[in-house]
Amino acid sequence: MKPLGRRSLLKHAALSVVVATAALAGCGKKEEPKPAAQAPAAAPAPAPEPLKIGFIYVGPVGDAGWTFAHDNGRKYIEEKFGDKIKTTFVEKVPEGPDAERVIRDLVAQGNKVIFATSFGYMDAMEKVAKDHPEVKFEHATGYKTSENLRVYEGRFYEDAYMAGVVAGRMTKSNVLGFVGSFPIPEVLRNINAFTLGARSVNPKVTTKVVWVNTWFDPPKEAEAAQSLINAKADVLLQNTDSTAVLQTAEKNGKFAFGWDSDMSAFAPKAHLASCVLTWGPYYEKTVNDVLNKTWKSEVTKWGTKEGMNDFVKIADFVPAEVKAEVDKIKAGLKDGSFAVFKGPIADNTGKERLAKDAVADDAWKGGINFYVKGVEGKVPSGK
Repeated sequence: MKPLGRRSLLKHAALSVVVATAALAGCGKKEEPKPAAQAPAAAPAPAPEPLKIGFIYVGPVGDAGWTFAHDNGRKYIEEKFGDKIKTTFVEKVPEGPDAERVIRDLVAQGNKVIFATSFGYMDAMEKVAKDHPEVKFEHATGYKTSENLRVYEGRFYEDAYMAGVVAGRMTKSNVLGFVGSFPIPEVLRNINAFTLGARSVNPKVTTKVVWVNTWFDPPKEAEAAQSLINAKADVLLQNTDSTAVLQTAEKNGKFAFGWDSDMSAFAPKAHLASCVLTWGPYYEKTVNDVLNKTWKSEVTKWGTKEGMNDFVKIADFVPAEVKAEVDKIKAGLKDGSFAVFKGPIADNTGKERLAKDAVADDAWKGGINFYVKGVEGKVPSGK
C-alpha cells in the first residue's frame, strides 16, 4: 500500500474532526418544547329567554273597537322590545268560567305577564293570581288588586264629555241616544259625562239609554241603535265594541261617534268624531317594570293628559266654533285646569251628588250608580 502524503493526511484529519464535532453536537442537542395547547374559546353566553306575555280578549281582534285597540298595544310592545319579549293572545273569551280556564292555560304555557282586558275577568284574575305568585297579572278597568295583581284603565269619560259637547251642538231633536253594555261604574261614567258635556252647551238635551248586556254583539248593538233612533235620538254614542251603532246611524241619516278606535272610515257621513284609546304606552311601562324588576301592585288611571285616550277625527262638517270648544276642553284636561265631574252635579231625581265647586275624586267616580240630570230612566240593578 502506498503511504499517504502529508497533504492527504491533513485533509483526512480535518474531515475526521468535522465528523466528530457534528456527532457530538447531535448528541448534545436539546429538543425544542412543543407549543402549549391553546384552551378552546369560551362559548358565548346563551341569550336570555324572552319575557313571555299573554293577552286575553273579550272580543275578536278585528272588532275595530276595544279589542282592536288592545291588540294594537300588543303589537306596539312587540315592535318596541323585539326579541326581548314574546307575546300571544286568545280572543273572544267569554267572561266567567271560560276566562279562568284560559288564564290558567296562559300560565301553563310559561307566560310571566298576563293582561286581561275586560272588567268581567276580574274574579278569575284574582283567583289565578293567588295560585301563581311568580306571575304578574294586569287587569283592565277592574278594582281588585293583590301582591301580583294590579289594575289599569283609561279615563274614557273625558272623551265622552267632548263627544257630548259636539252632540249638544249638532242635535236637531235635542234627544241623544246611548247604547250601554253593562250598568257598571265604568259605563255609567261615560253616559253621565256624555250628557253633562251636551247639556253644558245645550241645556234642552236629554239622553235615552238602551242596555244590551254585552260588549260585542253587532246585531244587538244595531237593534238598540235603531230603537233609539225610532225614539227621536239623532246623535248616538255607545259603550260597545263594534261599528254597528255608527253604521246604523248612517243608514238612518243620523250622527254617531267612533268608540275605542278611529271608526271614521266605516260610516263617514254619520261620523262626528272618534273616542280612542291608546294602550301601547302603558304596556311599554309594564314590560319595563318587569324587565327592570321594579313592577309593583298599583292602580294606574291615565287619560288625555298622559295620552292614553283622545278625541280625534272631528268631521269637516262640524262647525269651526264647535271644534274650538273641544280644543279648549282638551287643553284643560291636559294641563289639569278642567274636570269633567265638577259640582254641582245632581242625579235625575234632583238629589245632589256632588256639591258646588267640588271636584270628584277617583273613589267618587268609581262608585257612580246613578244617572245625572238629563238622562231618562233608572239604572238597572246588577250587571
